[in-house]
Amino acid sequence: MVALLRELHEGAEPDVLSVTIDAHTRLSRFAEAERALHEDPSRLNGYPLVAHGWRRGRELNESVPVPLEVRHGSPDPRQLFVVAIASGITSFEGGGIAYNLPYVKDVPLTASLRAWQEVDQACGLLARHGVIVERELFGTLTAVLMPPALSLAVCVLEAVRAAQAGVRCLTMAYPQGGHAVQDVAALTSIPVLAARYLPDHVEVYPVLHQFMGPFPADPAVADALILYGGLVARWGGATKVVVKTNQEAHGIPDAAANIRGMRTTRVALSHLMDGFGVDDTAVRQEREWILGEVAELVDPLLAAPDLTEAITTAFRSGRLDVPFSASVHAHSAVLPVRDPAGAIRIGRFGSLSLSEQTRKRHRALIGAGEPGDDRATSIAAVTADIQRFSAYAP
Repeated sequence: MVALLRELHEGAEPDVLSVTIDAHTRLSRFAEAERALHEDPSRLNGYPLVAHGWRRGRELNESVPVPLEVRHGSPDPRQLFVVAIASGITSFEGGGIAYNLPYVKDVPLTASLRAWQEVDQACGLLARHGVIVERELFGTLTAVLMPPALSLAVCVLEAVRAAQAGVRCLTMAYPQGGHAVQDVAALTSIPVLAARYLPDHVEVYPVLHQFMGPFPADPAVADALILYGGLVARWGGATKVVVKTNQEAHGIPDAAANIRGMRTTRVALSHLMDGFGVDDTAVRQEREWILGEVAELVDPLLAAPDLTEAITTAFRSGRLDVPFSASVHAHSAVLPVRDPAGAIRIGRFGSLSLSEQTRKRHRALIGAGEPGDDRATSIAAVTADIQRFSAYAP
């Protein structure tokens, strides 16, 4: 891991490097992670930070001159957080909704929300002593045809809970959907949402995860998609962009592919790409609809006396939902599809708390006609929408 971090730093000079945690540690199976570490490290699909301990973690953190961020997917990250902080790592991704429903089958939301509340309270305590922990909220969720309003609504709810616990620095992450106007509109919604829902003393920054759906197998097409992601990050004012590689379709990418992905993204951010962008009027119109949808989803919950209970009740009833979720605690009744221009809309709403005006707009943009018209949400159509980029062959 040290060799990998050093190679990435020397080859691409990123501003931040990530440490992805193994699946045993994510699920608090620390004994299994330690056993795999000693018997056969190749069985691990990430870095077992808890098994290694904070002294090795500190060696890792000090091996490169840029900050590290811990990325994992744990519904209960408390022990991992303690070891990360003791290692000197002060960037920690996740939340009680976004690191539960997309990742695990049967962890009650009340359990994950309370565990993450303890993490955020610890961040608040650290902040009072002058140590600021950056908490990145994983609005990416399942990353499959994610409607922007659902992604941002989860970020807002987790951000409000984090701010209430004392967190001072938040980054809200949004997954590139593949339609430039919609993606830029979503990214530029983040500062507006922060001003609307969070206190002034909390710093909030937008983050873009480059496209996380099925990737093109052709390296040239994959490189083009990565460049596209860099441009979206630039146009949307993202503070951080999480970079993909041209090996995504083939397995876990090597260091060289990661370096190439970062260097390709830097081209998108350079002066070479000055002079063009997206239509400001179209972005502004899309942003207003996204902001309105987020308000419809979160305002009733934020008005409740107990936000944790309101969130769990909303998911139980389906008024909030995550498409394609792995969890039994999400209905997964929402079915997103692409409109003819490639933007992500909602074809089936389930029980989402969205107005009839919002629903009519989605149906009109899809061209689905009246409620119950499933022509645009057939398995074949949704599959094609998911494979929009991977299916392309020049």
